[in-house]
Amino acid sequence: MTTYTHGHAEAVLRSHRWRTAANSAAHLLPHLRAGQRLLDVGSGPGTITADLARLVGEAGEVVALEVTEEAAALTRAELDRQGIVARVVVGDVRALDLDALGGPFDVVHAHQVLQHVADPVGALREMLRATRPGGLVAVRDSDYGHFSWHPASAGLDRWLALYAAAARANGGEPDAGRMLLAWAHAAGATEVEAGSSTWCFATPEDRAWWGGLWADRLTSTALARQLVAEGRATEADLAEVADAWRAWAADPDGWFSVLHGEVLLRA
Repeated sequence: MTTYTHGHAEAVLRSHRWRTAANSAAHLLPHLRAGQRLLDVGSGPGTITADLARLVGEAGEVVALEVTEEAAALTRAELDRQGIVARVVVGDVRALDLDALGGPFDVVHAHQVLQHVADPVGALREMLRATRPGGLVAVRDSDYGHFSWHPASAGLDRWLALYAAAARANGGEPDAGRMLLAWAHAAGATEVEAGSSTWCFATPEDRAWWGGLWADRLTSTALARQLVAEGRATEADLAEVADAWRAWAADPDGWFSVLHGEVLLRA
């Protein structure tokens, strides 16, 4: 795994805890049924994991995988809070230990993971290897280069350029969404269904939340520290970009669409 560009500061977790299976894994939901074994790769704060566990039910089993103990602890805390029984394991998606994970799975899921992995094709090969014949790998990733917003903002243009530079410096690919189909083919998948979906933030409440969390990310997270340390921006520069986010959020015409690529791979 490469360096995780976002880190786990409160402003990041505020965003990630908003995610549910309904708003972040709708492409997978029609394929889930009670009794399945499911591996959730990059489970993070665990909100999607908890939803998936409810969908496979007590007859099923969910194993959550995170790359560090710090991140795994976040998953465990949320599962405990929701009263969800699932196993949380620390490991690397590029070299899955099937013995430690309990053998193959009916479903392997990853949301917003491959964009942070230095070898996404290798990660997909491992996810396919961990899937039973006839099982399913479900992946969804953002495509930052195809994010869209109104009104035009030089500050948000600057934000996008800074984020893309930081992510690539960490070995990631912020435009992963458009690459998923090609990566799946390169990983050897022969039965692939590709698509896309979006999040949209346009109400006053949604703008305040989305704009506010990105403003905070630019002043209080690992991303902000990296940008300053690498000389890509000063703290004053980042404060100006944060102000641009707040100005966008306050504009009654403000609209922001987040594009995601999605693939379903049949093992």
